[in-house]
Amino acid sequence: MAHVISLSELALGRRAAQFEGAKYDSTISFFVTRHEQGAGPSPHRHPYAETFIVQAGAAAFTVDGELVEVGAGNVVVVPAGAVHSFKGAGSETLGMVSIHEAPEMVTEWLEEG
Repeated sequence: MAHVISLSELALGRRAAQFEGAKYDSTISFFVTRHEQGAGPSPHRHPYAETFIVQAGAAAFTVDGELVEVGAGNVVVVPAGAVHSFKGAGSETLGMVSIHEAPEMVTEWLEEG
């Protein structure tokens, strides 16, 4: 049987929706997010790769100390274990899907600085 889930059911607030695959017999999890300029998560890492689909706006990623700037229509793959963060860049709201290759998300948050 197929599962059909409304993004509104997965909402964490106005900025993000979170899908954890284990609840639906899926091997992936993901966030659908919207970030204004300068907004985004602090440095963290995962024991699996994370794939980002930039759908609108622009993002400034920092991956293991390297700055990577991308606009809508690009895909960014962050390898397993890489320390990363991102922020909305530019005047348009960043719209993005962040795919975690795991049925349950595992995140290690790191101190900034």
